[in-house]
Parts: sequence; C-alpha cells; structure tokens
Amino acid sequence: MKECHAFIAEEDCISYAVAHLAVARSQNTGPAFWGITKEKGGCFVQPLKNRSDRIHMEDRAAEGVDKWNRKKYTKYLEEEKVAQKGDLLSFRPDIKVLDATIRDGGLVNDFYFTDEFIHNLYKANVKAGVDYMEFGYRADKEMFDVDAYGPWKFAEDDKIREVVGDNDTDLKISIMADVGRCNYKEDIHDRSDSPVDLIRVATYVNTMPAAIDMIEDAHRKGYETTCNIMAISNAKESDINKALEMLGKSCVDGIYIVDSFGSLFPEQIRTISDQYMEVGEKYGKYIGMHAHNNQQLAFANTIESCARGVSYLDATMSGMGRGAGNCCMELLLGFLKNPKYKLFPIIKFIEQNIVPLKEQGVEWGFDIPYLLTGHLNQHPRAAIAAMKEGRKDYSGFYKEIIDKD
Repeated sequence: MKECHAFIAEEDCISYAVAHLAVARSQNTGPAFWGITKEKGGCFVQPLKNRSDRIHMEDRAAEGVDKWNRKKYTKYLEEEKVAQKGDLLSFRPDIKVLDATIRDGGLVNDFYFTDEFIHNLYKANVKAGVDYMEFGYRADKEMFDVDAYGPWKFAEDDKIREVVGDNDTDLKISIMADVGRCNYKEDIHDRSDSPVDLIRVATYVNTMPAAIDMIEDAHRKGYETTCNIMAISNAKESDINKALEMLGKSCVDGIYIVDSFGSLFPEQIRTISDQYMEVGEKYGKYIGMHAHNNQQLAFANTIESCARGVSYLDATMSGMGRGAGNCCMELLLGFLKNPKYKLFPIIKFIEQNIVPLKEQGVEWGFDIPYLLTGHLNQHPRAAIAAMKEGRKDYSGFYKEIIDKD
C-alpha cells in the first residue's frame, strides 16, 4: 500500500482531506478516523485507528506534525501492510474464483437447467479463466425425491462427464456435500474414478464433528476439500473460534466464510476475515468467501475479504442464487486484475443464457423482502415465500417477521 499522507496548502486543507478520505476508503485502506494537523501553514493528513488516538492527536495539533506523529503514522503503515493484501493496481496469484451458478442458482429453479445452459456455462468459465466450477450438490437420493429436482441436485459423476469429458482444461470441478444430506461414504467415489477435483462440505458450527468426518473421508479418497461454515452471523463467536480450531487441526485444505443471510457489513467482514486468516496462517489453510446479496453488499463484502487476504472467492452469473442471490461474476472479474481472467465470455454467456432464463420467469435478486430478512439477520425462507406469493405489502411483511425475531 502506498503512503497516504501529504502536505497541502492550508486553504485547500478541507477539500483535500475529503477527497483523500474518499480515495482511501475506495481502496480499502481501512482506518476509521482521519486527523488533520497543521505544519508551517500546511496540513498533514494522517490515519488514526480509534477515537482515543484522534483526541490525543487533536490535543497535539497545535504543536504541528512532530516526530511523535510521524512515528505513529509509520507504525500504522507497517501494521496495515500486514493486514492489507495487495492494492487496486496489482493482482495476487493466490486468488482463485469459483463459479457457484449451478449449485446456488439451482436453489432458484430446483436445479432444472437445460443441457445447453450447462455446456455453455462450462465453456464460458473455461474461456474466462475461472478456476473452479461447482456442478451442484451430491445429495442423498434416499432423502430427496429424484423426480422433484433436476439432475444437478445430485451431480453424479457420469452426468458431469457428459459435460466435461476428460476436462482437459485448467478449470477444476467441484461439488458440495451438506452434512446430514449426503451419503458420502457410498456416493462420493475415489478421486481416481471421478471428474471432480474439490469436495466442499457445508455445515453449521454445531455439526462440526460430522463435517470433519466427511472431510477426512474425501481427503482419503484423494480430493481437495473445503469446509463452508454456514450462517455465521447467527453463531456465537466462541463457537466459531472452536470450529476454526477444529478445522485448523484437520486435513481440510480451505475454510470458507459464508454470509448465508446476507446480513453482514464490510466492517464486520473485515474483522471476520482477520479472524479466519489468523487460523489459516497458523495451520496452513486458505480462506474463502461466499456472500449473499440481501443488502446489496455481496460484491462489497467479497472484495473486502479479498483485501484482508481471503483468496478463494465465490461468484455466480448475474448473481444467480437463492433469494437475493450472490456476488456477481461479472463484477468480480471486472475488479480482479489477474490478466488470466476475461470478462467478455461472462458477458456473452449472460446475454445468451441468463437473459432468456429470466424471460422464462426464473427470479432472483435484490428485493425488499430479502433486504428485510437480511437486515434482521434471519433465514430468507420467509422472504422467498413472500416473493413467490407476489406480496407487495412490505410494511405488513416487515411487521410479521419482526414478531418472529
């Protein structure tokens, strides 16, 4: 991160400070407060990390920018270099992008995608340089009616092969397995017999032992593995800490932050990312981010986590996903600076495949009911039901879900 301080003419002090703050925030540089002190008729713009620092700086402002100020600012920059990973003009080779359109988007249409849609999505991801493509869930057919869902609810190996063949590309294939909803010992075969590279285990904090058993099983079979801890906005911090320690000591490759309810703000994501990154660095695990767009913050939260060192980033085409949807692939690839990522194949796919899907009546994306459940940190099921009913009595809906809160 480049130094953000500057000396400016006194009459321009206020306007420069405002502009400087806007630039700094757009680059996720992070300080909550900014101090302005005078020196020889000019101003020194300086980041302050908390209110006590700000008050102390104001007390010293009359003295000008002395050695104490410079030393404190230098220390801040050193600390922020550790926390901040990269900047807007560079790229980090450790970042990987995962397309979850089929899996999360399948929750919108019960996984009924045409073969043409799936083939086109696969080709678009390959051309765009996307790193992973998630083909759906590996759900237990004993628990779910196969006639009630499209094939990607079960994402069988043979069905995936119909699309990818030998997958002689750089794109890796993933599937998700939910704790308690996957007969993983029988339905997840050895990696050598499967087109799948990555098994993503989805769990809540209270089912962590079962999740680790699934992870260990997949690891023994030769797969890459992640653990996606869902609904963390509803979990106790102490429980999350315990879960992270358990995962840190396990054989899992990566751990995902999952804002299932779309209720978290970038400031919270910053703190949570630091919490996960600390465990990841301690145990040698990468950290991932999966965001929902209830408050229209999926993209903002994703790049905020990226700025803190999170390296595996989920996105979907046009944000297609349950309820309010997810981080838009077209936004994310437009933001990332790795030259291997290409935006045009994504735009073309959206034009030729997502637009017709919406014209057929498949609905997702931001709306008031989703905003309200996100705002109240609730599961979006009530909002999904309201949207299916075509409800527009938003105030009445708000009163209903507040009573349930």
